[in-house]
Amino acid sequence: MSEDKIIDGKAFAAGLRERIGRETARLKAEHDLVPGLAVVLVGENPASQVYVRNKARQTAEAGMRSFEHKLPPETGQDELLALIDKLNNDPKVNGILVQLPLPDQISEQAVIDAIDPDKDVDGFHILNVGRLSTGATGASAPLIPCTPLGCIMLLKDRLGSLSGLNAVVIGRSNIVGKPMAQLLIRESCTVTVAHSRTRDLPAVARGADILVAAVGRPAMIKADWIKPGATVIDVGINRVPVEGEDGKTRIVGDVDTQAALEVAGAITPVPGGVGPMTIAVLLANTLTAACRQKGIEPPEL
Repeated sequence: MSEDKIIDGKAFAAGLRERIGRETARLKAEHDLVPGLAVVLVGENPASQVYVRNKARQTAEAGMRSFEHKLPPETGQDELLALIDKLNNDPKVNGILVQLPLPDQISEQAVIDAIDPDKDVDGFHILNVGRLSTGATGASAPLIPCTPLGCIMLLKDRLGSLSGLNAVVIGRSNIVGKPMAQLLIRESCTVTVAHSRTRDLPAVARGADILVAAVGRPAMIKADWIKPGATVIDVGINRVPVEGEDGKTRIVGDVDTQAALEVAGAITPVPGGVGPMTIAVLLANTLTAACRQKGIEPPEL
């Protein structure tokens, strides 16, 4: 890969976690406040288990309290909602994350709605969604979904001001696509949200100074979809078979990275781009939530 074109999310995330660690130590020294993150895992999804372990380790490394709640796959909705209510009322817990997906017997929406919006470090509660879309600031500022916020951090670090740039977001999920569009609007970009029904999607993509791919289809975005010099953010994490090696898989993004490098001005690799940012931003959100709950100005990270 052309190293100068690679946006190194792994390195940026490491630096962000260091800054979070310093601010956490300062909060403890000056305010006797140790932020606490509660992570709830229902069932035994292997990918979720790895993710939860990584979250717990990085939370502890940042000097925060980590509270893990692992529930069996047969857990009922009422039992999970009772746990969330308990965490909502626990002053040691500043952030609550319920790992998705959930088993079929539990409504994800009911769980998201039950989390205290001020502890909703995933940024999925309808109040946080509304606050983001209306541009609320100050005491009413939202907690923002981790992956889109991580993408914006990488973009601003690479490009500086995003004002006036044309941005195309391919994908309209509540978790990435929609909040990503709102964040780009907040940065004064001109934003198009494209999706499976978009007419002549390659032509729409070619109009982008910033192209964000969040569709979950391996190598869907080809080099001729990319405007020369554009900055490409690849949110996709897809497992594909390794050719000639039975049963082995590798992780690829939504962009054909090798081909895209010939055209793009900068691109996030997969793995090592957006992925490492998600947990780092989760810790940043936990720090922000803890400060707001105690009436302390959150630090600029």
